[in-house]
Amino acid sequence: MEMIRFEHVNKSFGAEKVLVDFSLHIEEGEFLTVIGRSGCGKTTMLRMINGLQIPDSGKVLVEGQDVAKADLIALRRRIGYVIQNKGLFPHMTVEENITYVPVISGKKDKQENRKLALRLLQTVGLAQEMADRYPAELSGGQQQRVGIARALAADAKILLMDEPFGALDEITKRAMQDEMLSLQKKLHMTIVFITHDIREAMKLGDRVLVMEKGRIAQIGTPQEIREYPADDFVRELTQW
Repeated sequence: MEMIRFEHVNKSFGAEKVLVDFSLHIEEGEFLTVIGRSGCGKTTMLRMINGLQIPDSGKVLVEGQDVAKADLIALRRRIGYVIQNKGLFPHMTVEENITYVPVISGKKDKQENRKLALRLLQTVGLAQEMADRYPAELSGGQQQRVGIARALAADAKILLMDEPFGALDEITKRAMQDEMLSLQKKLHMTIVFITHDIREAMKLGDRVLVMEKGRIAQIGTPQEIREYPADDFVRELTQW
């Protein structure tokens, strides 16, 4: 089943063309990694999936629904969003951060929310005693795990991740990559994952999308990208 579709999407900011006749489909349960130079349109593309950016022309469809015409609050409750700086509320405990979306959605049962937070901490590989700590008391890797748990608390079908591990040290980054692969297999989520690290893109992606100047330079499995690069840019990218 198709989960996300871009149909001939164009987007400009002033005179700068950010996406140019951009078409793409992403299947349910697919892990798509996206890589390209800074300014190539990766983040704009990602933000269009949950309606934070709207195309100048063309359509973005999520589960067959045009995002431009969707109830954005309802849409975003089905989509988790994880960014590099974690986006945690510093004045809230880990438990309160994780259960923030369920609470504002009307789920006020404290005991049930506590159970949810503890279960999700376990899911992302954190000890349950972390629930009562504050973000400042956690390491960078622990904070990022909490950010993922919070995204999962919305019972999201889609997880959007914008360079979530970019600020982590190499050992923590590898551990988080393994965690994401395990989570994706367990939960069968559709994940769109932006990275600047070609090794990370190749390790995580069922398919890898290479973007250049607002267009698709190539899309394929890691093996296809490595063995049959579409042009010199892709070939250079995969030489490590």
